Amino acid sequence: MSAKQAVIAVLAVTMSILGASAAAQDEKNELTGILGRIIISDQGIPGATAPNNAVRSGKGLTFEVNYARRFFGTPIYAVSGEVPAVFNLDEDLNSGNVVPKDYKQIFVTPAARVNLFPYTAVSPWVSVGGGFGRFSENKTLIFGGTNPAGSSTTGVLQMGLGLDVKVWRRFSIRGQVRDFWSGTPDLPLAATGKSRQHNFFVGGGVIWHF
Repeated sequence: MSAKQAVIAVLAVTMSILGASAAAQDEKNELTGILGRIIISDQGIPGATAPNNAVRSGKGLTFEVNYARRFFGTPIYAVSGEVPAVFNLDEDLNSGNVVPKDYKQIFVTPAARVNLFPYTAVSPWVSVGGGFGRFSENKTLIFGGTNPAGSSTTGVLQMGLGLDVKVWRRFSIRGQVRDFWSGTPDLPLAATGKSRQHNFFVGGGVIWHF
């Protein structure tokens, strides 16, 4: 390859990169779908005498819909506002004491997200925000009978880490872990003495940039 051909090739690659970067900077909106699981640690029941003296949670299949808009961006970092809405519609419970069969969780937590190297193929990020959560308990207890508790609403603090990888045109894939630090479901027959719990959402999905 001659020096002239090398210069032309370098210029072509440079223009292609600049064009892709400019196109990426025009795509300020994101719509994301995530599928994963929520993980909740076991919670002991003070004074319980049953062999299974803790409230044990399943790993509920969970999905997230997230809209985000970038407000500021440089080649090094970008700041976006996002609204993750997370739905866990079947969180199973088990305990030696009396608990509902399961409950539903919904978290909506507007947040600020900072992406590093936002216009490259791989972009790690952190997110911090807060909002509200809703617990809707099954009306039937795990051993039969009517659940004396009901639905409740709680304030939620959200913190997350993730990685976005561009795969094709306006589409990327995302892997993430978010912690929704919330109140607890109402369990009057299996009181754990705790007023807050961590709900770790681990999942992955697809982003559409537009």
